[in-house]
Amino acid sequence: MEGAVSQEIEFTVAKENGLELKRLPEIAEVDIDIGNKDDFEIIIPNTEWNEECYTYGCRIFAADTEYGGMIQDIESTTETEEVTIRGNTWRGRLKYKIVEPPAGKDYLTVSGDLNEILKELIGDRFDGLFEISEKATGINVENWQVDRYVTLYDAIMKILDRYQHRLDIRYIQPEGQEYGYVLLQAMPIIDYSEDLEYSNEEKINVNIRDCRSGINHLVCVGEGENQERIVIHLYVQKDGSIGKVPHYTGKDELAAVYDYSSADAEKLEEGGMKRLQELQNYKKCEMTIEDADLQIGDILSGYDTVTDTVVQKPVVQKILKMKNGEITIEHKMKGDD
Repeated sequence: MEGAVSQEIEFTVAKENGLELKRLPEIAEVDIDIGNKDDFEIIIPNTEWNEECYTYGCRIFAADTEYGGMIQDIESTTETEEVTIRGNTWRGRLKYKIVEPPAGKDYLTVSGDLNEILKELIGDRFDGLFEISEKATGINVENWQVDRYVTLYDAIMKILDRYQHRLDIRYIQPEGQEYGYVLLQAMPIIDYSEDLEYSNEEKINVNIRDCRSGINHLVCVGEGENQERIVIHLYVQKDGSIGKVPHYTGKDELAAVYDYSSADAEKLEEGGMKRLQELQNYKKCEMTIEDADLQIGDILSGYDTVTDTVVQKPVVQKILKMKNGEITIEHKMKGDD
């Protein structure tokens, strides 16, 4: 499920400490990925190059949005007379910190309001770049056990997903102040599918594919020889789940073989389940939505009258691109890849 939206967004360049310097020129080409690669690439003519503005550690941001990051990679190309600057987004930086258990403990355990837990997990890891909202979410957690040696981002997302919240990230440039910061907070996931359903009846471009030619019976064969070889049969059920009792039979059965000759029974079943999920029937929805900028984690619904199909999925990726001063934002839903 995809959605593209045109918006007016202005980018600002700031020093490493957040002191605002200038506006990013409209001639710049911008490509920002949030939710997947979590990085950015900006191309400017070398005539726009200014070491004070575009050196390592400088910030590029769109105020009150998640779009932005710090410069970590600079490439100059004489042939095209362009300079390319790259770096991780604010969200991406969370992926390069590791959460470890405290000394003498098997696990790190956290308690409190979700935003209090964010503050504890982030601590002073970013030298004041990130600030955590003081607002209470109303979700109080007791003795949450954080997985061992995971990225800070994974630790945060696991607990937020459990309580149906998303990570809201915004660059704040306080009015009347020269120095900005990145504000993080836990926010409830918005399920737009409950009261907003995009369809072709509303003159919004919707492309829904309801594919029912997928595999529904997977014969999994593992280690062993001849009659001693491990064989497991997996079947897609009516609701799309996978079990070991046939649902589709006769003309409706579509079977395939999954050969994992080195696997024992446990690994064979695990691999077979994953493979059958990839091969079974699927529904895919692509949409072009005007005047909407959704957040990572929000849920959308698409409906097509021809196939009488409804697809509900969360936003997992946003891609912002700017060229010739025009900005487009593409939303990708879970399962689009």
